[in-house]
Amino acid sequence: MRNIIIIALLLLSTVPAYARTSHDEVPGTAPHHVMRQNRPAPLPQLRSDTTGAADIQAVTSGTDTATLATAPADGKQTKKRTSYWHRLFKGNEDHTFDKRFDVSFILSPSYTREASFGIGGLASGLYRLDRTDSLMKPSDVNIMGNISLSGLYVIAVGGNNYFKGNRSRLSYEVAFANQPLKLWGIDYAACAENPAINYTRRKVMVDIQYLYRIVDRLLLGVRSEISYAHIIKIDDPSYLQGQAMSYTFTGIGASLQYDSRDFIPNPQQGIYAMAEITLYPSFISSYDRTLARTTLIFDTYNRVWEGGIIATDIYGRFNGKHTPWILREQLGGSTRMRGYYAGRYIDNNILSCQVELRQRIYKRIGATAWGGCGTVFPDFKGFDWRNILPTYGVGLRWEFKHRVNVRIDYGFGKHTSGFIFNVNEAF
Repeated sequence: MRNIIIIALLLLSTVPAYARTSHDEVPGTAPHHVMRQNRPAPLPQLRSDTTGAADIQAVTSGTDTATLATAPADGKQTKKRTSYWHRLFKGNEDHTFDKRFDVSFILSPSYTREASFGIGGLASGLYRLDRTDSLMKPSDVNIMGNISLSGLYVIAVGGNNYFKGNRSRLSYEVAFANQPLKLWGIDYAACAENPAINYTRRKVMVDIQYLYRIVDRLLLGVRSEISYAHIIKIDDPSYLQGQAMSYTFTGIGASLQYDSRDFIPNPQQGIYAMAEITLYPSFISSYDRTLARTTLIFDTYNRVWEGGIIATDIYGRFNGKHTPWILREQLGGSTRMRGYYAGRYIDNNILSCQVELRQRIYKRIGATAWGGCGTVFPDFKGFDWRNILPTYGVGLRWEFKHRVNVRIDYGFGKHTSGFIFNVNEAF
């Protein structure tokens, strides 16, 4: 009997630290269920609404660098790497309390209509600046890249960093892309009539946003943006309507946000509302006018039944009539108006709405279905209800990291359809 007890104790001592969740302690910290009971309410989850890296599409299947701890007889803790299969099938567990930085890597073939076949990769990491704070959600960082047969090569780094004290957050996105693309024009009328031509665009974008909670779930944000775009070659320069082949813009913005979402990459409950104004002064840009942009967003997330979430998104972005092509709104892509080629319709302003059902099917696998509509237009006088375009589609989800999904969508639009491969939810 004594031998059986000794064997049982030895087996229990080899159970991974992260498998003993709420009843275990991280070395040097208090138990999770009693952490930070006397701290203020947590900072609501915030959103970074930059779009550059959101269109970088990579598909993969993942591994994780998780390690497990064993407790030998001498009391010293050693680390042992888990097996490939354990990292593959358990990579969605939350290890941010027992690891300083929980990172996973994925690499596989990819395909999009814009980029053709290629190889895509993703490194996704979660971490906590304060691992004694069980109420604050983990910070995240992603590095994405893709190279394709069409000549596309792109790399982007983005993430959200929550500071200790749970009152502020820094969001950032840096992207570089060389993209052979199609162009129909730079306003709705031209895009509706012109045949597609080929052009190659090189773009660099840096977007940094800092938000501070001023009261409860109300946040004040400031943003700095630098973007550079250059058309290397184009079949027909007249499609640019006399505008320059390259521009550089520096933007400075301020926003007011209400945010009660539970997690940015994959919200499951809450409300997000944002109003933002960004100025592009002429003295720090390569354009002879100071431009202004207004962005409005209203999103909701509600549980409807077991594993089912209804997500809604209303989005509008508005620019002046003298806006150059680099800052004009592009309908389509991987987030809003899925199913349309990114940039199939371009103009100064955009309005769109969508409703999506997200359903967990089995363990780490889920599915979605959505429907919506939207359009681009030159100004409010030029808005035409007849130009409203539909979007609808279905998708599959795989939880690659803890609440970080790799998604495959197939979207439909007016006389168009296509696959979208990406990481994180569309909104």
